[in-house]
Amino acid sequence: MMNHLPPLAPAYRTLPQYVRHWAETTPDRRAFTFVDHPAPHSRGVHRTLTWRRLDVRVRALAARLAEETEPGTRVALLCPQGIEYVTGFLATLAAGLVAVPLYPPGLPGHADRLAGVLADAAPEIVVTTGRARADVRDFCDGPGVRVIAADDVPDSAGDQFQPVPSDAGATAYLQYTSGSTRAPAGVEITHGNVVANARQALTAYGADAHPVTCVGWLPLYHDMGLVLSVAAPVVRGLLSVLMDPAAFLHEPVRWLRLLAGHPRAVSAAPNFAYDYCASAVTAEQRADLRLDDVAALINGSEPVRPGTADRFHAAFASQGLAPDTHCPSYGLAEATVFVSAARPQEPLRRFALDRDALAAGKALPARPDDPRAVLLAGCGTPAGQRLRVTDPITHAELSEGEVGEIRVQGPNVGRGYWKRDGDTREVFGAGPGAWLRTGDLGTLLDGQLVVTGRLKDLIIVDGRNHYPQDVEATAQDAHPAVRRDRLAAFAVPGTTGERVVVVAEHTRTTSLAGIDVPALESAVRGAVSARHGLRLADVVLVPPGTVPRTSSGKVSRALTRARYLEGAYARSVAASGAAE
Repeated sequence: MMNHLPPLAPAYRTLPQYVRHWAETTPDRRAFTFVDHPAPHSRGVHRTLTWRRLDVRVRALAARLAEETEPGTRVALLCPQGIEYVTGFLATLAAGLVAVPLYPPGLPGHADRLAGVLADAAPEIVVTTGRARADVRDFCDGPGVRVIAADDVPDSAGDQFQPVPSDAGATAYLQYTSGSTRAPAGVEITHGNVVANARQALTAYGADAHPVTCVGWLPLYHDMGLVLSVAAPVVRGLLSVLMDPAAFLHEPVRWLRLLAGHPRAVSAAPNFAYDYCASAVTAEQRADLRLDDVAALINGSEPVRPGTADRFHAAFASQGLAPDTHCPSYGLAEATVFVSAARPQEPLRRFALDRDALAAGKALPARPDDPRAVLLAGCGTPAGQRLRVTDPITHAELSEGEVGEIRVQGPNVGRGYWKRDGDTREVFGAGPGAWLRTGDLGTLLDGQLVVTGRLKDLIIVDGRNHYPQDVEATAQDAHPAVRRDRLAAFAVPGTTGERVVVVAEHTRTTSLAGIDVPALESAVRGAVSARHGLRLADVVLVPPGTVPRTSSGKVSRALTRARYLEGAYARSVAASGAAE
């Protein structure tokens, strides 16, 4: 059991330097554990590397990579979730190369994105595992791309390896954005950026002062997964316990068992995961859990809804879960990931806001029981960086309670977009005093950041703003056959202005033939009209898995809108109806 923190490390410039430090000072402490679930009802098979073994594996693979190419070359990581992903990422950095965290072929619905990112990043080397090598070779069948299986490289390969010195300002990796509102773009994250952001996250979640275990199932190609499950534990010498996202989706209690089984666990998940656990974990499974030692549960959805935290804590309060462990947070890939967070051991800050005023850009209080109130959670305060809210058009800084674009400044803000100078100037600005434009809308209330939505997702009808996630929340509450968090509201051009459309998946437990579709559409239209004053031009019910999601699991409204305009959903519904 871990009951004390390792001594503080010197302020190194790169993550591989921290790995080397912990290998020399705490060689036998556990560094990374991957819990595999090879069978449907497996309780988990643990595979662990100590800091000494991690250093050996990182040096061996780094030496192999350095033999193949020159410093600064891009190396794509197409490893499954696991120990090899961690060693592949850290070895790429140790060799002075630029990592491109991705995923192996075969991830449902993401082949086109993977091909697009590989074409954009143009890596010379792809790192994978022996098991995935054949699929990766077939997918990357092009001239000049070499495929290396991390687990095939012997330990002895690193015996004479000397890490390639890297400046803090050099690019460490390209973090491709999830693409929820546009095509994926690679953010250049420097060594200094990721070390700074790891330290900021450790401070915000109390991990710099108290011993914690990082527990995670978020994919390591995702910004939060990479920073919270790799960078932060490497900087502080903490144990990181990993599992595969698919293992969580198949049996969500697996995540909770890892939280219960490790001291002072810190973990992150989006809104849907907390709701999924509350609804899918059985009473029998809950009986074996003790969650009283969980330190912090990070919710990085945009926006974070208090009801999600309430449902989760109501479901697991009898397992000892403290009500002040939920930490609504805000971040984005352009700032490495972490920007602002509510602190552990502080009560959830709730804000009931007037919907009409919010649509007009003002955050005015409303009664929480008012059906027209918007309920949002505060995302705390930034750590180690600055934040302001500005008018999206004039760029003037706004006062507390005024809704505008969130801007960020700090050592964690990336260098810009790979090969996109115009976008870099527009979003990142120029010069040392520049502020990152996040594209997110929010306001400051009582010193707390409250995120209200995405600027590009706003639905504007008759001059009034409507937040799509607000419309989606109303739609999914209108009928039990609408699948939660698997729907998209968006605007399309009409002859007399913008028309509003909702595309929603039906629940997995219901077939399309068993649903009274006209009654469902009527319920959704009526609820949205009553609550938002919006007339929906179309309500489309589609089978589960049809609404596209980004690589981070969020619904992609932009892609859903594009598919709707192509007529894909009319064909999908017709085909589904014919099959059933």
